[in-house]
Parts: sequence; C-alpha cells; structure tokens
Amino acid sequence: MQWKTYGERQIYTNSWVNLCLVDVEQPDGRRWEHHVVRLRHLAVAAVVNDRREVLMMWRHRFITDAWAWELPMGLIEEGETPEEAAAREVEEETGWRPGPIKPLIYAEPANGITDSQHHVFRADGATYIGPPTEKNESDRIEWIPLEQVRGMIDRREIVSSGSLVGLLYVLMDESIR
Repeated sequence: MQWKTYGERQIYTNSWVNLCLVDVEQPDGRRWEHHVVRLRHLAVAAVVNDRREVLMMWRHRFITDAWAWELPMGLIEEGETPEEAAAREVEEETGWRPGPIKPLIYAEPANGITDSQHHVFRADGATYIGPPTEKNESDRIEWIPLEQVRGMIDRREIVSSGSLVGLLYVLMDESIR
C-alpha cells in the first residue's frame, strides 16, 4: 500500500539537517503531517588488508555519550561521488590511502523517518601516508582482525549502523570465499 504526498514544508534547516512536515494520506484515507528528517548522504569505507584485518577508529559520540569502534565515514560533499567521499574520509580520518574502492552495499537506515542514504564501499589494502588530517575524529586507529568483529558487535563495541552494515557484509563475503 502506497501513501500519497501532497506537499512538504521545512520547519528547521541548516547545512547538516532539514526537518520537514510532509502532508501525507495513508491508504485508509487518514491525512496528517508526518515529520521527516532530510540528511546529507554518507559514504562509509571498510578497508581490509591482506592479513584479514579491517581499519577502524575508536571514537566517542557525544550524542549517546558512548565510545565505540567505527569504520571511516563521512558526508558526501557537493560535486563529489560517493566513492570519492569514501576514499577522502579514509585518508582524512586515518592517514591511510585506500586501495581501489568498490561498492559493497547500499542502505537506508531509519527510512521511515529519514531519507539518509549510506553508500558503503570496500577497499582491499591501503598505504600509510601520514597522521590523520582530521584531528577530532578518533582517539585510536587500529587494524582489527575480522575474526574479532563478531564478538565486538555482540559486546556493543560496534554500534554505528554504517559500520555494522559494512562489517556484516564483509564478514558474509569472507565466509563464502
């Protein structure tokens, strides 16, 4: 069953987020204004080396006041492809230049409330080019053995949806190779 839309109005906007009210009609005829969060799209990179380790960052998220491991990720800038954004984010956040990047999976987390698109890529290998240029992203950068990732997820040491989607897909790929 498809909902009908009759218009949209912004109630808050800035360069990061737009909060809108969308005039919708449900299949049963009920019409109302639904909150929608419109976000800039995200590129995520799972960089895996030849020792079956994945490049990750240990970082604090003030919104949830929690520490966790994450894959390099960031917003796709104007005029930039998702692949370019993923490669740029790896370099800026970790100091490693990823090998060739290929699409891994596409996801829309929380698509009942937001239009955020997550473009997740995989790179096999990376070259260290120096310290990260983004100084506010993480406390540690490490190559984590893929065999440890499942336990880290179970212990809630990895909770970001972009990281989870990418890592679970990498683990699935690795298990069928």
